[in-house]
Amino acid sequence: MFSQKEVFNVKGIQYIIRSAEEKDAKELAAVRLQIDGETENLDRERGEGFIDEEGFKQRIQTDTEHPKNLFLVAEIDGRIVGFSRCEGTNLKRLSHKVEFGVCVLKDYWGLAIGKNLLEVSINWADSHDIRKMVLSVLETNEKAIKLYESYNFEVEGIVKKDKKLSDGKFYSTILMGRFKE
Repeated sequence: MFSQKEVFNVKGIQYIIRSAEEKDAKELAAVRLQIDGETENLDRERGEGFIDEEGFKQRIQTDTEHPKNLFLVAEIDGRIVGFSRCEGTNLKRLSHKVEFGVCVLKDYWGLAIGKNLLEVSINWADSHDIRKMVLSVLETNEKAIKLYESYNFEVEGIVKKDKKLSDGKFYSTILMGRFKE
C-alpha cells in the first residue's frame, strides 16, 4: 500500500496522487465508465465489464490488504481524473511481479498524470521487493509505448490482431515488461 500523497504541478494545474479509499468507489465507477467511452486504447468499450460502486469497494479493500497490490487515484480539486493499479499474486512462482494498468480522463491528457502514476507505481514496486512490472499496450498508442520505454520497459511479445477497433481493422497488443536487477 502507498500511504502518502504526492503533489504535482503541471502546466499550472495541481493534482495529487494517493491511495484509493473506499469513499472513492462510486466516483471510480463513473470515471472508469467515462474513460472507456473516450479512447480505444483500452480493452473495453463504454459499459463493457462495468464495475459498480460495490465492486470498486471490494477491489479497494483487496488492494489495501494485499501487499503486492497498489491502487492509486489522481485527483484535481477533489475530483478523481485518473487511476492506476498494480496487481500481484500469491502464487510463489509469480510473486516477484505485478501487472500495471492506467487510465486518465481525456480532458486531463497532457498533464503527465499517467506518467506520474507510472512513476509512483515503479517507486512503490522497487521499494517492495517487486522485481518485474508487466503491462499491455495497443500498438497504435505510440506515446504510451515511448513513455514505457523511457522507464526501461522492453517489448516482450506481440499478440497479433487481437483487437478489432471501430474502424473495422484488427490491431495488435504489445506486451512490455520492466525487470529490476
